[in-house]
Amino acid sequence: MSKHSAIKVQNLVKNFGKDDNLVRVIENASFEIQKGEVVALIAPSGAGKTTLLMMIGCVIEPTSGEIWLGENKVYHDKWLAKDTRRIRREKIGFIFQAHYLVPFLNVLENITLLPQANNVSEKEAKEKAMELLEYLEIADKANNMSSQLSGGQNQRVAIARALANNPEIILADEPTAALDGERAVSVIKMLKKIAREQNVAIITVTHDERILPYCDKIMKIQNRGIVFHELKEENIL
Repeated sequence: MSKHSAIKVQNLVKNFGKDDNLVRVIENASFEIQKGEVVALIAPSGAGKTTLLMMIGCVIEPTSGEIWLGENKVYHDKWLAKDTRRIRREKIGFIFQAHYLVPFLNVLENITLLPQANNVSEKEAKEKAMELLEYLEIADKANNMSSQLSGGQNQRVAIARALANNPEIILADEPTAALDGERAVSVIKMLKKIAREQNVAIITVTHDERILPYCDKIMKIQNRGIVFHELKEENIL
């Protein structure tokens, strides 16, 4: 496995049910994603996009196959780590269509919540949170509640929260679906900047064609397998 590889999947299978109720969702999917890449995951509704994302994120257990995150094999027909929650906390940041910020906490408190749960000191967690808010150009909103922010601002806070533990991988599920055109493009540009500058691999599930030109690759679920389409740099706006 290449030292630049962030995610490697080999012969991954996911079925639901059994016997007459067996539903085959993913069959023998194999692919590799490099650090610093932004990959759009597309497929019709019900084709298994979120299921694939959650398997990579160690949330849903595959039926069989292999998954590497960085240099560590985390799944080989069973989870190889006793605590998959630790893998999620240490290696992966999640971003969703809805920001899911805790409504009774302010912006800074939302971002520091997970690091402090991982035994990072309050001082260190706040310093990191403020660095992220500066990076995402919303440091002036640190003490605001989510109800006081726009949709785009809340999604930036959600991105900051996903970055709070210095993840190697970000998994985003329809992160721009609730945003208008300008805000959607702003968010995907921000994710691309993060991927490049922090060497983070990002997979984003999307139906939003507006963001595809900003991705490095398009990954399609086709006939339950994976097909890649690379985007040429000159075509990226």
